[in-house]
Amino acid sequence: MVLSAADQAAVRALWRKLDTNVGVYTTEALERTFVAFPSTKTYFAHLDLRPGSAQVKAHGQKVADALTLAVNHLDDLPRALSALSDLHAHKLQVNPVNFKLLGHCLLVTLARHYPGDFSPALQASLDKFLSHVIWALASSYR
Repeated sequence: MVLSAADQAAVRALWRKLDTNVGVYTTEALERTFVAFPSTKTYFAHLDLRPGSAQVKAHGQKVADALTLAVNHLDDLPRALSALSDLHAHKLQVNPVNFKLLGHCLLVTLARHYPGDFSPALQASLDKFLSHVIWALASSYR
């Protein structure tokens, strides 16, 4: 799966704009996911999931790092994310539906913080990107 050149350009431009705040937004999206979809907490039962906790921030940063890795490897997401896919499928046994829920919450979070930039075209490009990331992460479940 490959994104169009226009989609890739839009995603890369947004990521440059997010700059060092990617972790802030992914953490907020993770917190939003836990609130909106409480069943996602099942995989984190051993962690302090209160908003603002150090453990949620740490995992939010891991999500940011994974998405930044994906942005930097748009032409080969399955290979770039294969280790994360294996980890989540085999060791952590995370339900792959949770990736979709987090992706949705990330779209909401970014739209909230960047309303002037979040055009329908950008939303479509980002949604396609997240769909490709989710597909790559779920590849080890097959």
